[in-house]
Amino acid sequence: MPRQRIVYLKQSSAPDRRALQEAVDRLGFDLQLDHGFSLLNAKGYQPCTLDGEDAGFDLRSASTPAAPPAGVAGLLGDRDAALTLRWAGDPREELAALAVCVALAENFGALVHDPDTDAVSSAEALLAAARKANAAR
Repeated sequence: MPRQRIVYLKQSSAPDRRALQEAVDRLGFDLQLDHGFSLLNAKGYQPCTLDGEDAGFDLRSASTPAAPPAGVAGLLGDRDAALTLRWAGDPREELAALAVCVALAENFGALVHDPDTDAVSSAEALLAAARKANAAR
């Protein structure tokens, strides 16, 4: 089962923590991003809580690679940031990471790539996967 996604977005469109939290809230999950949560400066574990329990995940930010994967090469446009979200086998961590992916795709023009299948995931497919993770907890 894939346990990572790469999110491509335009740095100037990247939300601050508050705007991202508002977008996540609209998804209907009780997911709270830590007050120190950072997208563009992330270099490791990002704490989150889901229904009061730890649900953090690893987040690393970088510039868009000069030679992006084939599945996204023609789709990047002016997206100049790449965020790698990784989680362990805990469904809470998966839900947290996928909810952030959905929020970024729906509200901030992000492109979400599954490197294991080299496919771009729609916000709808990501939301379905997040709901499945929520049901598995």
